Amino acid sequence: MSEPRPARFALLPPAGPQRTLAAAQLASAVGDGAYYTCSALYFTRVVGMSATALGAGLAVGWAIGSVAGVPLGHLADRRGPRRTAFALALAAAVVVAAFLVIRSYLPFLLAVCLYATAQSGLTAARQALVAGLVPRAERTSLLAHLQSTLNGGLAVGAAVGGIALTVGTRDAYLGAFVVTVLGLLAGALLLRRLPEVPPAEAESGTGPRLAVLRDRRYAAVTLVNTVLLLRMPLLSLIFPLWIAQRAPGLGWLGSALFVLNTVAVLLFQVRAARDVDGLDSAVRAVRSAGVLLLLSCAVCGLSALDVPVWAVGALLVAGATLQVVGEMRQSAGSWQLGFDLAPPERIGQYQGFFNTGVAVARTLGPLLLTSLLLDGGLAGWLVFGAVFLAAGYAMGPVARWASRDRDTVTGPAAAVASAGRA
Repeated sequence: MSEPRPARFALLPPAGPQRTLAAAQLASAVGDGAYYTCSALYFTRVVGMSATALGAGLAVGWAIGSVAGVPLGHLADRRGPRRTAFALALAAAVVVAAFLVIRSYLPFLLAVCLYATAQSGLTAARQALVAGLVPRAERTSLLAHLQSTLNGGLAVGAAVGGIALTVGTRDAYLGAFVVTVLGLLAGALLLRRLPEVPPAEAESGTGPRLAVLRDRRYAAVTLVNTVLLLRMPLLSLIFPLWIAQRAPGLGWLGSALFVLNTVAVLLFQVRAARDVDGLDSAVRAVRSAGVLLLLSCAVCGLSALDVPVWAVGALLVAGATLQVVGEMRQSAGSWQLGFDLAPPERIGQYQGFFNTGVAVARTLGPLLLTSLLLDGGLAGWLVFGAVFLAAGYAMGPVARWASRDRDTVTGPAAAVASAGRA
């Protein structure tokens, strides 16, 4: 008998581990929202760093963090994801607490590397928790709930950070960091309340410990997904710069588009993932995301033409709306693929590898897109949209290639484990 399908439109995930995971996500997200809103201005205005030094430090930190996600995910597989997630959440809280007393660059660089490492590992360990505690048919639905919760928490945290920015004093910034520490600690304690997930059994033989690094098929899926994740700098960087260049009088629109994105994901991410429950539906979701992101780029690119200011604003709102719908479809499809194509006993390390796409997109995206879009005008937007379309359609054959004969890619033990859970 097949498992009953979960309700797709519930405001909250089912009671038990799923709801506890959502509560932990909410607490951490409130802290993250306060940190992300205030940290840049705190380190430049209060500590006295240059914007260049700050940017270089963050780039180094996230580069190291992305690499650390794989071994920390492997640690979650071997030592248990709950205790690993708890330890990494505590580590992130301790590092943010250290920011309260850091006054020079080298300690900052060390701290930001530790923070990014802890956050990358925490993401992988959380995904391993989801795999260990939630039936396969319900994972994408839960991840949609977690994404919705994440956006809600970030919005609350951003409001706290906004108060600190408005006050503008050193104590106000430090108060926002305290909120971050408390949010991370609350998230850690909630993770500790979850049931223990037994560590995966160590495999016999002489195969590589970090098998994901030799899994070319999974790497190909991750690469295609990373291309689609280049949408991320649009909201945080490209839209504000584009508005400043094309319609300086609409400076407020950048914040409005951020709010539009946050609220849309909060309200509709679960609905957008309702039909994603296997490889074929995940591929369809990603393909539709490619089409939507192409349309978004085409509409935004039209604002480069000689049109009135009000038309620029209307086109950007329409483009941002298409973009967030594409984002939600791409997220739902990628979650399903990231889990389904990973061997059950290596979920942590595979998720750690899959999530490196976020760091790559955040690092390379601004470098690639500022010249392509800001200088390229309509043609640049159309080229970017074509890249999304190509990636969306490429995911189908790449994912099917990755799903064939998974035992030949991940080893016999993976095949046995997969058969046991089918």
